[in-house]
Amino acid sequence: MSDQADNRAPYAQIAAHYTELITSGELQPGSLLPSIKNLAQEWKVSTATAEKALRKLRTEGLVRGIHGIGTEVLDRPAPMSSGSQRQDRGSRSGSSWGSGERSDAHQAAVVSAPADVARALDIAPGSDVIRRRRVYRDRHGIVAHSTSWIPARYGKLVPELMKSERLTGGTSLQLIAQATRRPITHRIDTASARLLTSEDAQLLELDPAKPPTEPVVVMTAKFIDSENNVAEYGVDLGSPGRTWRTESEVTQ
Repeated sequence: MSDQADNRAPYAQIAAHYTELITSGELQPGSLLPSIKNLAQEWKVSTATAEKALRKLRTEGLVRGIHGIGTEVLDRPAPMSSGSQRQDRGSRSGSSWGSGERSDAHQAAVVSAPADVARALDIAPGSDVIRRRRVYRDRHGIVAHSTSWIPARYGKLVPELMKSERLTGGTSLQLIAQATRRPITHRIDTASARLLTSEDAQLLELDPAKPPTEPVVVMTAKFIDSENNVAEYGVDLGSPGRTWRTESEVTQ
């Protein structure tokens, strides 16, 4: 059992604990989770709360209920995260990783802004921009290839942004907000699907000569500070077979 530093409801804390165990591989496919009664006793919650936690795991496709047997762990790749979900995670923990994820292949360079990136950042096409790339993986393989586009002026305030290594001390947005003393106050997310180009396939470590024929999820996130400056534009290219899911409480 794990204590949470955030203010999530008890059922969400329980679900997050088992999500981590499942996605990290510590709980193997076919394993059975504790019964509702045992969960309630272990976490000192009501059986209704324990059942809600298991229902959340079922909704996420991580487990299934088998009548007369219990709740079984499934073997399915986890969905990819949006930029806003990673920002929320980073604000809580300082890391954008999802449960069971890790990141590698960190690259940073100052390049000329492509036209679509320039529009998103409200800068002139061809202007210098910091491009940070990384690959998110879990035990099933690549979750997504992620690119952060950041106006070059922030490199003078946060030199770490231009280093080809994983950031420490916070996410890029946290470091920019600390350096400028301007919090991130708005974000704009998009989600779409497209066929992979040869370049996309290369980024996802696939054969560029034979990219998959099914479309993949592409997500963008634009982050704006308290003075209406665009601090970062992120593009997440999902691996084939990865989906995106969001969940929210419905109040009646």
